[in-house]
Amino acid sequence: MAHFREWQNWLVSAATLGVAVGVALLAHHVVFSLAKRLAAKPERVLDASFVRHGRRPAQWIFPLFAVLLVLPLVKLPPQVIYPARHIVGLALLGAIAWVVVVLVDVVADLLESRYRVDVSDNLAARKIQTQIHVLRRIVLVIVTVVTLGIMLMTFPQIHQLGASLLASAGLVGLVVGMAMRPTIASLIAGIQIALTEPIRLEDVVIVNGEWGWIEEIGTTYVVVRIWDLRRMVVPLSYFIEQPFQNWTRNTADLLGSVFVYTDYTVPVEEVRQELRRILQATDKWKGQVCALQVTNATDRTLELRALMDARDSSTAWDLRCYVREKLIEFLQRRYPQSLPRVRAEMAPLPVQTGVV
Repeated sequence: MAHFREWQNWLVSAATLGVAVGVALLAHHVVFSLAKRLAAKPERVLDASFVRHGRRPAQWIFPLFAVLLVLPLVKLPPQVIYPARHIVGLALLGAIAWVVVVLVDVVADLLESRYRVDVSDNLAARKIQTQIHVLRRIVLVIVTVVTLGIMLMTFPQIHQLGASLLASAGLVGLVVGMAMRPTIASLIAGIQIALTEPIRLEDVVIVNGEWGWIEEIGTTYVVVRIWDLRRMVVPLSYFIEQPFQNWTRNTADLLGSVFVYTDYTVPVEEVRQELRRILQATDKWKGQVCALQVTNATDRTLELRALMDARDSSTAWDLRCYVREKLIEFLQRRYPQSLPRVRAEMAPLPVQTGVV
């Protein structure tokens, strides 16, 4: 009879817990279905972000809270109830940490919707989004470490072990600090980059002789998208310790230069006027800088430098190629004699007399 009652308690407890979990999952489905409908409008950015980031953690939090509420009502032995409560408590700690990360993601989405980088003048937006991405990753690391620490402290054996090792905590901290020096240096570099902003997302940079854009700023590394679609992965500390070029540090505007080599007979003023006509005929030119100068003269050619401005680095590259092609075409069509040439003078050999 006692054995039958024990099995009956187990079955009733399992059924109670199962019903609680089922009700929690049903409530989760109803709540987020309604929330998804409310967030369908484009202007409801905050609601849509809550639904997108909060759906998965809520799918665990709802059943965990239901189990935590029902556990005192079930009739199970203490040796089962206490470990079950401990496991549910650990799961709730993880779920709460997940909620903190979700809140950070929601704030990031809200700020990113207000500061868009898909516009021409996006310096402020790239500044804000860079800070958001770096700080989000730092918060994620901190939340993970703190949550794991709290979870471990719930075990009495580990807690007592920590108390017994308190006297040697300085030595342990020194050893751990030396072992995690690269990770700690990367975290500190991430904070420095978020505050001082030597680089931002979509900044145009030259790193190790490669020209590209800052595509991703991670916790320990930076991904640079090279112009030919290769990816260069650079340690985060590199941008604090090593020199590099940032072409869009304060503004995306850039000056482009084109060098053309001609003969000394070239009419420089005509080429200068043609340069202005070429720039006025394209929308790639920003319209403020137009200059052509003789920057060098060798024994065979003149060096002409055409200077122009553009809105960003990609446009500047296209504009330089366009101007170079048009200037060469102009010289070929109007002044072919002014293209580089090599001159030679044919002189007769002296006549030698009296040679036998």
